[in-house]
Amino acid sequence: MFLNSTFVSVKNRHTITLLFLANIISGFAQGISMVAIPWYFVKVIDNAGYFANSYLLITFLTLFWGIYAGTLVDRYSRKKLFIIINLICGILIGIIAYIGFYTGSLNDILVVFVFGVTIFNYNIHYPNLYAFGQEITEPKFYGKLNSYIEVQGQVTSVLAGAFAAILLTGTSNNNLEIAGVSIYIPFNIKAWEIYEIFLMDAITYLLVIFIFLLMRYTPILNENVNTDRLLSRLKGGFDYLSNHFNIFIFGLASYMLFAFTLVEIHVLLPSYVKNFLRMDGNTFASAEIYYSFGAIFSGFLILRIFKNINTVLAVIILMLVVSVAFYLIAMYKLIFIFFVVNFLIGITNAGVRILRTTYIFNNVPNNLIGRTNSVFNMLNIIFRMILIGLFTISYFQIDDNIRYGYLVGSLMMILSVIPLLIWYKRIV
Repeated sequence: MFLNSTFVSVKNRHTITLLFLANIISGFAQGISMVAIPWYFVKVIDNAGYFANSYLLITFLTLFWGIYAGTLVDRYSRKKLFIIINLICGILIGIIAYIGFYTGSLNDILVVFVFGVTIFNYNIHYPNLYAFGQEITEPKFYGKLNSYIEVQGQVTSVLAGAFAAILLTGTSNNNLEIAGVSIYIPFNIKAWEIYEIFLMDAITYLLVIFIFLLMRYTPILNENVNTDRLLSRLKGGFDYLSNHFNIFIFGLASYMLFAFTLVEIHVLLPSYVKNFLRMDGNTFASAEIYYSFGAIFSGFLILRIFKNINTVLAVIILMLVVSVAFYLIAMYKLIFIFFVVNFLIGITNAGVRILRTTYIFNNVPNNLIGRTNSVFNMLNIIFRMILIGLFTISYFQIDDNIRYGYLVGSLMMILSVIPLLIWYKRIV
């Protein structure tokens, strides 16, 4: 088990337990919201274009926030950052939920605002989570740390996807459908309003704060904290990567799958389910469940599967596999293929992320990890903006043309592999 004393420092086991617990609680409600919001715009109010344009604007704004967030991660206590960010997000989303209950509905702008708050939270939450994990874990356990973070996150996503499937569509005739499986239940469940989901989300943010207040830990790494001014701290990440270009090439190329997957989940997938598969919110939410099962599989086994293969070759193999999966989902209108491909996307995206993060941990000092990740996040955001802009073109909104967005993903993975092959020996 992760918390066994042979795995991490004995003095930090309690902290890691609480860190995982906090991540599970907040991830569950956030996961439901992030499934519910895109489907709300695609199906409930039939305005996918509005959501896609809003997502493009939010992504553009995170370009600046993501860079600044990295400097905060390297400058301040990671524990205090978690508390402050969760407090801000909990209050903001709680206010939106209150407005929904008070008026009986929510303006589209407010729904998008909750999505934006969650995206902004993600842009500091995950860099801070990984930096905190690196800070309190011994280097020889970095691979296992990243694997268990992935497993924990995806188990939470399975639960969130299952609950989202129930809350988005409710049940009828005592029949509950999750992940393509029909289950008889002795009662019916009414679909939740979007603001009711937001209230649950807000409560979990505030609950997580109390968990972080209980944390006591001794850093494994005690590197000097950079207290320079903002611009000097920003420059540190760029300088490090320019002097270690092999890390830059690997970090950027291996990040492309994550960039496409984010856009796929929020922009492509809801329209693909509605316009190509002609299915409902249950199928959309179930895709998240299959994706998460794939990611859990990857979290447990990816390091074992590739234990005799170097990280770069493993990433190349996974990216080529997912390029084939994207091609299949674009070409075949079969629910079986749809679920299998989502399972494969989960395996490959999580596998690449585990391998990539472990490589970064082993090659970037902890007092620079936030800023170097900010550089990668900035470039990742630029690529996501390009993809979102591309998928808002009217061509993809005609009939079932949304499916061809997956061909774009297939080509993107193949192009990302090329620099890894060219720089292969240097990166290894």
